[in-house]
Amino acid sequence: MRQSAPSNADTYQFSPEERAVLPGAPFAARHSGLRQTAYAGTALLIGVCSTFPNALVTVNVGTISGSLGLYIVEASWLPAIYVAMNATGNLTLIKARAQFGIPAVMYALLTGYAVAALLQLAFPSFASAIVIRAINGMTAAALVTLTIYYLIEVFPRRLLPLAPIIGIGLAQLGTPLARLVPVELLAINSWRGLYLIELAVALGILALLLAFPLPPSQRTKAFEPLDLVTIGLIVPAMLLLCGVLGVGRVAWWTDTPWLGWALTAAVPLFAVAVLIEKHRARPLLQLGWLGSVDILRFAAVALLVRLALAEQTYGSVGLLTSGGLTNDQLRTLFVIVAVAMVLGTVCAALTFSEGRLPWQVLIASLIIALGAWLDSGATNVTRPPQLYLSQALIGFGTTLYVGPALTYGLLRMLSRGADVFVSFVVLFSVTQNVGGLLGSAILGTYQYMQTHTHALALSEHLFAADPNVVDRVRLGAAAIAGAVADPTQQSAQGAGLLARAMTQEATILAYNDVFRLVAFLALMSAVYVGYLIVANALRRRQQVAAGNPA
Repeated sequence: MRQSAPSNADTYQFSPEERAVLPGAPFAARHSGLRQTAYAGTALLIGVCSTFPNALVTVNVGTISGSLGLYIVEASWLPAIYVAMNATGNLTLIKARAQFGIPAVMYALLTGYAVAALLQLAFPSFASAIVIRAINGMTAAALVTLTIYYLIEVFPRRLLPLAPIIGIGLAQLGTPLARLVPVELLAINSWRGLYLIELAVALGILALLLAFPLPPSQRTKAFEPLDLVTIGLIVPAMLLLCGVLGVGRVAWWTDTPWLGWALTAAVPLFAVAVLIEKHRARPLLQLGWLGSVDILRFAAVALLVRLALAEQTYGSVGLLTSGGLTNDQLRTLFVIVAVAMVLGTVCAALTFSEGRLPWQVLIASLIIALGAWLDSGATNVTRPPQLYLSQALIGFGTTLYVGPALTYGLLRMLSRGADVFVSFVVLFSVTQNVGGLLGSAILGTYQYMQTHTHALALSEHLFAADPNVVDRVRLGAAAIAGAVADPTQQSAQGAGLLARAMTQEATILAYNDVFRLVAFLALMSAVYVGYLIVANALRRRQQVAAGNPA
């Protein structure tokens, strides 16, 4: 029996089967039970904390904008910058880990993150907020991967596919947990509490890495000069694209000319990057593999499901906040969502097998569709208790989907070769991060348009001579009679109250339309995955019948 890997890995001789299966990954060594427990606990903390700081910003972005003296359009850039840097971070991080090692990369990122948090504490401004969100995006991308690396040290080799399932599932907990943090705690002294939490996360994870270092990884020269050119083109292009998606529905697409100019600038940047990669001998992105039918199908399903998952981050929360509820009144709801996400991760891990992965994605899509459909009957008296079941279903479906989807893609990638690792990870990051931003943009735009449609339809039934309208205006005027003495003003404000009630009803009807759209998208994803399952089964049967069971 081999010896357990000691904390000082320099004295341990790694066997061939302990070599890393991914570029830049650590050796998968045999550890003592105590060290495995430490690695599992470290993975748990890093996984949850990877997305938690940005989730705090995202769920409170409207309030943060006021404290920083920003317009809501400016504040909308903050999550967009995070998404862009998170989606493109692995263009740099994968090769950086392979060339410089995991510790050097992580220490540099976490130190930079801590310095940015200190800068924001000392000199709070829009510029420093942009810097910390950009660094946080890169750091979060590295931390999700680091979570998976720590879990690889916990599981035996035959169970290694459980590492991405659990690792990516832990990262989904950031948003529901962020909803549990009291706004008063964060908003102390111009949001000093928020930046102290970011500083604590950076320093806490740094301490964990020093206390429980991973085994070493094989280092090799990974970067080529043209890699930096490609990265230098894709990152600003993604920043422009995410900026348009994040700001478009706030500033409105057709009213803001710079949105069009931003897209116009992003397209040639992407195009030049593609041309460079297409003609390289050793490209950073394997465009031929990315353009294959199987990978395009994978990307389409991943994007569709991520669009549907925007129901929880935008739809249900938007519905409740439009009724005047705050984060403090949503805590029980998101405790239930967090528990459902944990159960979804556990279920995905317990039912894992390579043959079941498409079935898990299919079932997750159906669960998400059911949850969204249950929400589509909301009224003006809908409150969190009426959404407990539906949001628990969507939370469960989220982690039942995202882990198996990543694992399925990784297995496809490994069957092709490690040279497509960067391409796959970037593809998955884009579908999940930019897909989430795109989902919020689409649902937000659709909800806005449907609100106007419903408001117009409702107003057509309001006539000044209608006794019900007259009675409603009179009741509104009577409600403010104690504060307004002028009868004319009472009548005018009573009519205003009726108009606001009509707008509120139109908003609720529009959110119901959003929920139905989400249910349709999730159902279409399930239908498509079901079609692929049947088609692949028929193809295998034909191959067996032909004597070629490939």
